[in-house]
Amino acid sequence: MASQWQNFLRNLGEWRGSFSTISADGCLHDISPSVLTLVSEDEDRLVRFGLKRWPAGSAMAPGGGPAEGAGEPSRAIEQEYRTLGRQVVFFASGAFNKGSLQVAPNTAFGGEFGFIGENRRHRLVQLYSEAGRFDQLVLIREFRAGSDAVECAPTSADQLLGSWVGQSATISADWPEPSISDCRLEIGDADISGLKLLPDGGFCRLPEQVSHREAFVLEGGWLPAPGRMERLIRRYDASGAWLSASHEVLSRS
Repeated sequence: MASQWQNFLRNLGEWRGSFSTISADGCLHDISPSVLTLVSEDEDRLVRFGLKRWPAGSAMAPGGGPAEGAGEPSRAIEQEYRTLGRQVVFFASGAFNKGSLQVAPNTAFGGEFGFIGENRRHRLVQLYSEAGRFDQLVLIREFRAGSDAVECAPTSADQLLGSWVGQSATISADWPEPSISDCRLEIGDADISGLKLLPDGGFCRLPEQVSHREAFVLEGGWLPAPGRMERLIRRYDASGAWLSASHEVLSRS
């Protein structure tokens, strides 16, 4: 079974895309081009991370990222990784889930849900205010540089309704090896009402309020192809501590 680090390496490459803010009322705005790079060195023992973002409204290239003539990025970050922190877990496909380890009073809280296909990445960040109220989403749509990958259609209820079967991998906070099991999902009209449907085949489910006094679950999902669904689920216990994360890969039954 591949290690967390090996699963992380499945994300290597140059990813050209955009960051978009989705406010609590569902409005999409502030779309900014981006280029993210993950490059391995030292026989894959070191990964260099780089992220450049351009101002919101900058011209976008057809294949993702800034168009020629977009100017200099407004923000640039570089980091090196030799190990991974407890706040992030990677699964066999390279999909990952990252988030706060503990809900704390007067502290901002959030979680990230990252999906990867052959030449695509779909990421969603869920952000909460210091008071524990849901604040906004950040949708990140990325395309491998030089590929002909295209964006998925916006998610509709019809794409989700019905029966789904597949496999689930779960990693707990106190044991990094995943437990594998079969899973089944039934989505009806009542379930759809609790989901936020997003561009690029995305969807999510989240509580409007989180606290360190009540258990809760965060969920992000992606439809990378017709009849195929992936879900990332992050669970917190009644003390607000991170409990486990699961990655489900499902097909319509």
